[in-house]
Amino acid sequence: MNIIDKNIDNGIPFDWGRTSSDYAKFRDIYPQQFYQKILDRNLCMAEQAVLDIGTGTGVIPRNMYQYGAKWTATDISENQIEQAKILSAGMDIDYYTVSTEDIDFPDQSFDVITACQCFFYFNHETAAPKLWRMLKQEGSILILYMAWLPFEDQIAGASEKLVLKYNPDWSGAGETIHQIEMPDCYEEKFQLVYREEFLLEVPFTRESWNGRMKACRGIGASLSEGEISRWEEEHKKLLAQIAPDEFTILHYGAIAELRRK
Repeated sequence: MNIIDKNIDNGIPFDWGRTSSDYAKFRDIYPQQFYQKILDRNLCMAEQAVLDIGTGTGVIPRNMYQYGAKWTATDISENQIEQAKILSAGMDIDYYTVSTEDIDFPDQSFDVITACQCFFYFNHETAAPKLWRMLKQEGSILILYMAWLPFEDQIAGASEKLVLKYNPDWSGAGETIHQIEMPDCYEEKFQLVYREEFLLEVPFTRESWNGRMKACRGIGASLSEGEISRWEEEHKKLLAQIAPDEFTILHYGAIAELRRK
């Protein structure tokens, strides 16, 4: 399903479903430190009902399933949900293909609603009141994000430049450490109770980093098959020149908790 947003990639259509197989293989990369930040907030644990919106291939519910929460997860892409179900075999996670703006679970269904790597995609004027309604009293929205740092990490910077060569309108480039921004429409019914940014060293091989970059919005979700093939050939040659067989990429993580008033 193509998504078009004039504020993202200069309005170029993208579809995460086009890159779901690579997404499933190469984007389950959050280190334990990332998940520990969630646990330190006493969220997504036993006896809590959690909704993960924009779940993609179910990375957050799958990796936090062991901590005992009852997970429900949604995504706009049918292909992403199909991959999530395959990867969640044996886990009691309920998946639904639906946009966040069209979610309609009963009132006060969830203790926590998580949104990882996806919060800025939503129409918040539509979503915010629905999320408030579906949360239990004093429930929380937990917004999560992780991104490589191209100006601090040489390999990440070189790979990013190559993405821009093939897709100069890609607006995911040039990340720096910053707080998660809160749209004004959340102020009436939510209170910001916690926010943090932190550094992470994420391990990769040449193959897995190539896959991670290929599964980004600027390549796999938006370019033609021919463009993707040419980019990948050039990227592999680049990594052979600048990267050892195994390495880490400097990222930053960010977390913000909004509590229901």
